[in-house]
Amino acid sequence: MNKINTLVISTLFISFLGMTSIASANDPVTTKEKGREAIILTEKERHAVLTEMRGFLESVQTIVVGLSKNDWESTSKAARKSGMVEQTGMPKSLGKKLPKAFKILGQKTHKAFDQLALDIKDMEDKQQALEQLGSLMKNCVSCHALFKFETEK
Repeated sequence: MNKINTLVISTLFISFLGMTSIASANDPVTTKEKGREAIILTEKERHAVLTEMRGFLESVQTIVVGLSKNDWESTSKAARKSGMVEQTGMPKSLGKKLPKAFKILGQKTHKAFDQLALDIKDMEDKQQALEQLGSLMKNCVSCHALFKFETEK
């Protein structure tokens, strides 16, 4: 990997890791004003949501490695893995428990992974893919800044 690609990828991750909140017109609430909203779930529901989030992170890691190697097939496949179509098996009970803002962020994130998968395959443009990934990860950062999960007592 050349120095520019290493710098771009490193800068991207450092900027996301250093953020504690995102305040923009697209955010449902700002964490500075409201704090993190507790979402109360059963242990099974909490496990399902956290497993999905880890899946996002695994996809991002595979995408970054794939982009560093110009491996468009594995990169597209990793993005598609976190898209809308691949998501199954969530407990039905979550529908009533998850706040609307959480659901909106989740759906936007799944759709952004789908779009990224298509664009990677069609364009094979590393810079475009990194920009899309950076934009997509704003949803992740916002969600983690806005919500926390607690289990029912």
